[in-house]
Order: sequence, then C-alpha cells, then structure tokens
Amino acid sequence: MSDSNNVIGRRGLMLVLSSPSGAGKTSIARRLLNEDFTLEMSISATTRKRRPGEVEGRDYHFVDRDSFHIMINNREFLEYAKVFDHYYGTPKGAVMKALEGGRDVLFDIDWQGTQQIADAKREDLVSVFILPPSTRDLEIRLSKRAQDSAGVISARMARASDEISHYREYDYIVVNHDIDIAVASVKAILTAERLKRDRQVGLTDFVKRMRAGL
Repeated sequence: MSDSNNVIGRRGLMLVLSSPSGAGKTSIARRLLNEDFTLEMSISATTRKRRPGEVEGRDYHFVDRDSFHIMINNREFLEYAKVFDHYYGTPKGAVMKALEGGRDVLFDIDWQGTQQIADAKREDLVSVFILPPSTRDLEIRLSKRAQDSAGVISARMARASDEISHYREYDYIVVNHDIDIAVASVKAILTAERLKRDRQVGLTDFVKRMRAGL
C-alpha cells in the first residue's frame, strides 16, 4: 500500500440514477454493482407487493402502510415518495454509516427522492438522469418486460413526460442508446466524482507533508 493510501481517505458519495420507468436505470444499476465491488445498493422500503423473484432485504424492505408512516414520523427516511399509489423510502441509518466509512451507495430513485436528498445532503450527492433514445423505444421496452398490464403501461407512459421534464435538476445526463456505452459513461462519472478534491479526507495534511519533504 502506498503512503498516499495510508494518509488520504475518502468520504463516500451517493450515486443516484433516475429515469422514466423502462429507460434502463435498473439494468445499469445491476451492471455497476456486478462490476464495481466498492459500490453498494441502497435498499428502499416500500408498501407495494413483492413481485415474482424479489427477495426481502435484497430488492426491498416490504412493509405495510402503517409501518411506513411510523417510519416517516420517526424521521427514519433520507427520502420518500408516493409513486403509483405505493410508498417508497430510503432508510437513513445504513446510508450515513456507509458514507462515513468511505463507501459509495447507489440509489435507483425518482426525481422526487433526488430532490429530497439534494435538500438534505447535497455535498454527498452525484445525480445522473437516464434518458431513453425515443418515446417509442420506451413504450416497447415497457411492453417487453411483461410485468405490468396495458393500463399500467399507459399510466407509466403518461407519467414519463413529467419525469423527463426534471432532467435539468441532475448533474449528468446519459442517453441509453446502448447498455454497454451507458454503463461505461456512468462508470466514468463515478471515477471522476471519487477523485474530487473535497471528497479526499486528509489531502491537505498529505500535501503539507510533501511540501515539508516528509
């Protein structure tokens, strides 16, 4: 291990990926987690029913509405929102512990949650909005997933325009023409943000030691 690794630490960051449903943020998030073992996923709590293949504590913490509202009242969420008649929220404790330990946390959340995190912890936030190549492409992707009814797909498409209108609130924009290129783009963003001067704990003392010839 080099001297720089001994004396320069780093505060973790919160990497937020947002997009209209079907634009690819979940696929990108999974690739990032599989290829970058220093990144961990924030596990949200939700009041929606578990889908086939989902696992409690891995995909979500599944809770009833009463429990969710108790958590809201106890200020246990870093952010929360109501989406399609279901609540989603990020428990605060685990995320703060990770950041303080120099670990990065990935979020798959919408613009409402991103706004709340920006209000609470802007200095730790890196936000990326994923756009689909076209509206038609988005509709095709939603239909191919075969997870939702035609009515739900229609509602998601109607909501997509509003979601896309919030793109200016994000630090970076990635158009998902190709999943490999999109993943590489987000990786480049993450690498650059990890190297930012303000995130390197102990850097000032390290430079002082260098200038002193130590």
